[in-house]
Amino acid sequence: MKILGICGSLRKASLNMAALRACSELMPQGMTLEITSLADLPMYNQDVFDAGMPKPVKRLRGEIVAADGLLIASPEYNFSVPAPLKNAIDWGSRAPNQVFQDKPIAIFSVTPGPVGGARVQYDLRRILGQLWGHVLPRPEVFIGNAASKFDAQGRITDETTRKFLTDLLAGFRDWVVRMQPKK
Repeated sequence: MKILGICGSLRKASLNMAALRACSELMPQGMTLEITSLADLPMYNQDVFDAGMPKPVKRLRGEIVAADGLLIASPEYNFSVPAPLKNAIDWGSRAPNQVFQDKPIAIFSVTPGPVGGARVQYDLRRILGQLWGHVLPRPEVFIGNAASKFDAQGRITDETTRKFLTDLLAGFRDWVVRMQPKK
């Protein structure tokens, strides 16, 4: 089962990216995680789209289509979705063949504040649901006060956080299987 990891932060020392990398070690048997980058995507612009999808957009869309599911880790910027992630969603949602339809998706958020990104998850669930993505309803994972849960190298030091992510990934494995088309 091939899972594509998407981080909503472009920051080099992103705790969301650290948690996403940790997920690669926590994956249930039979699941693999490949993490993509949003750094080279141009801002969505209808004029650019009309001239032909740029190579980085084609790459990302192809990665999403090839994946059995998406694992999105995102910070919360100004109570909502960070621009790099929203931009990627905008590019992926364009016809022909918007890439989120019927795609199993799991979301978690990592923030320095105590709330843990609840509002970004609400917005992502709303947006991706409108694009017919199948967002895992539970467990919801909000990792607040994150600076105290990772070491300087970005490794998880908090066992509760590790368990939250492990449980999310186990639930996501079952969700991906459940969302597969019936044969």
